[in-house]
This record gives sequence, C-alpha cells and structure tokens, in this order.
Amino acid sequence: MKNTPDILKKIIKHKLGEIEDDKSKISPIVMTEQALLNKNKANFYNSLKQCVDLKQNAVIAEIKKASPSKGILRENFNPQQIAIDYKKAGATCLSVLTDKNFFQGDDKYLQEVLEVVDLPVLRKDFIIDEYQIYQAKTLGADCILLIAAILTYEEMQNFVKIAKSVNLDILVEVHNEVELNEALKLDLPMIGINNRNLRNFEVSLDTTIQMLDKIENKLIITESGILNSNDVKLMNDNNIYGFLVGEAFMRQDDIITSFKEMF
Repeated sequence: MKNTPDILKKIIKHKLGEIEDDKSKISPIVMTEQALLNKNKANFYNSLKQCVDLKQNAVIAEIKKASPSKGILRENFNPQQIAIDYKKAGATCLSVLTDKNFFQGDDKYLQEVLEVVDLPVLRKDFIIDEYQIYQAKTLGADCILLIAAILTYEEMQNFVKIAKSVNLDILVEVHNEVELNEALKLDLPMIGINNRNLRNFEVSLDTTIQMLDKIENKLIITESGILNSNDVKLMNDNNIYGFLVGEAFMRQDDIITSFKEMF
C-alpha cells in the first residue's frame, strides 16, 4: 500500500473483509453480468458541468450518518427524506455513503434514495477492488469515487477503464499535489480536491485554491470544509462552482433552509 494515513489503512483492512463477504453472496461473475445489463449512460458529470459553465453553483449534496472523526452526525437519519429535501433545495447531484463500519452507511441507502428522487448519484465508498465498481453500477449509481490516497496510479488506470466500460462517471479525489499529479494523468474531465488533511484531520480551504494553477480544463469539485455562504463566496471568487457538501447539512434540523442560506 502507498504511504497511506493510518485511518485509511484501518478502513481498507476492514473493507477487504467486507468485499469478500459480498463476493460470497453474489459472485464476481454474476455481479459483472448484472452491471453489464444496465447500459444507462451516467449524467453525473454533465449535470454538474451545465451549472458550472453558467457560473452557477453545482452542489453534490451528501447523505451520511456518521464519520470516523466526528462520530454520529445525524441521529434522526432518514436517507429518503434527506434526498427529497436536497432536491427541493436545489442540489445538482447526490452523494450517498455506503461504507458500513466507519460511516454507518449501507448499499440499501443508495437504492432507497433512487426510489424517491431522479438526481444523479455518486456511490461514496472506498473502492479498492473492481468488484465494487460493478456493484456500484448494479446498485444504480451514476458515478464512483476513486481516492488517490489509497490507490496506485496503475490501480486507478484500471478502475477508470472498468468504470467507463459500464458507463459510470468517475470522481478522482486528491488531497495534495503529489496525488494531483497522478490524477491529472488519468485524462478525466472531473477532479475532486479534499480540503481535509488525512493525517491530522485539519481542514483548510487553501488546499483547493493552491492547486488551481496546476489544473486546466477540468471540472473542479471542492470537498470538505464548506460550512457557510462565506466559504462558497471564497470559492466563487476563485472561479470554483463545484461543491461536495455533507456534514454541514447533516447537522441541521432544516436541510432546505440551511442549503438555501449557504448557496
């Protein structure tokens, strides 16, 4: 494994067991066949780009119950109602946490969300095995997340190829310039910059801003640390209109109002 922060090593170790358990229930061959049956083209990236091209804020609104660093974010957790509220508020896309052990997510949450809204959905998980990509497609996701901190360049290359083969969009997430340089070689139209330092969990919006001069012709999604309208304005002032926001909304009783106040 790469020079990966301890929390990610712990997550990956557990994730390997989860994947083997999933494979014992639905074999890789069957999962791949199911994924290939669904030829629907993802419109995750296009939905975001249409907004950003008009200099309108494109928001990937995240549905997550908990996080390793903050614990439970939302006691009264109803994924379907959250999704409905996000759509009413004006979210462009959704992100659904499916990691069970560390984020208290579930694959069924993604499926439940798709029953009540028609927004494009990102499956937010720690993808380390091609099985999970076919699984994401079978669940109904439009996009997957690839985290550069836990994957080699060769792994990312392979996963991108597989995702494209089943018409999934790809959001590659980076935390620093070393990861950014690898991600840029993948020739993808969209890149996520996570403002959280995975070694000490500190968050700085400068992380996104400092990488901008190294990125050309990409849809940039800033992630983590967007907490209020001032943070949004800072990004807009730097010509960034793509956002992934979850924690700030998960802590609010009134998601619609808090979303509209922020954006």
